[in-house]
Amino acid sequence: MQEARRLTPAGRRIVAAADELFYSRGITAVGVDLIAEHSGVTKRTLYNQFGSKDHLVATYLAERDHRWRSLVQASVDAAGTPAEAVTAPFEALRTWTETNSRGCAFINALAELPDPSHPAHRIAANQKLWLLNLFQELAVTAGCSHPAALATQLLVLHEGAVATQPLSLDCLPESAALARVLVRSSTSPRP
Repeated sequence: MQEARRLTPAGRRIVAAADELFYSRGITAVGVDLIAEHSGVTKRTLYNQFGSKDHLVATYLAERDHRWRSLVQASVDAAGTPAEAVTAPFEALRTWTETNSRGCAFINALAELPDPSHPAHRIAANQKLWLLNLFQELAVTAGCSHPAALATQLLVLHEGAVATQPLSLDCLPESAALARVLVRSSTSPRP
């Protein structure tokens, strides 16, 4: 995750406006004029704080990533057993989607910013790799067989639930249930 930068009050207002606008309207559809207007600052202040729209987009995603990781970690910490911890990101997703109804900001950013050298693209891609690695680490701790393969399966289930969210299909309960089945079957004693 990108190192957190200390933001001035104006910088925090800019990031808050960017978060709302980029998430609801899309990154490429929102210009710095609109963000400056919504945050109550001048374009000059925006550029003095972030240097460019690209760096503002990266900061927006880094802030979102920090909130997501904190929520996931709280869910992992609240899990009753190591096996329950493996599926804790699905519980975190249940909470997250209550206020984030337009799907995954990171998936959206990857679609809008296909250049891997874009700083925001790297943050979005790293968020997905972090979740994959977390699933694997939790699977190892829980004693699951084939933790790397299980982590990939859980990531696909998790991301599928996120990607279908804007369709109002509510796939999360079934995805979480299937994740628990996969974890149970990989921790079952072998004869």
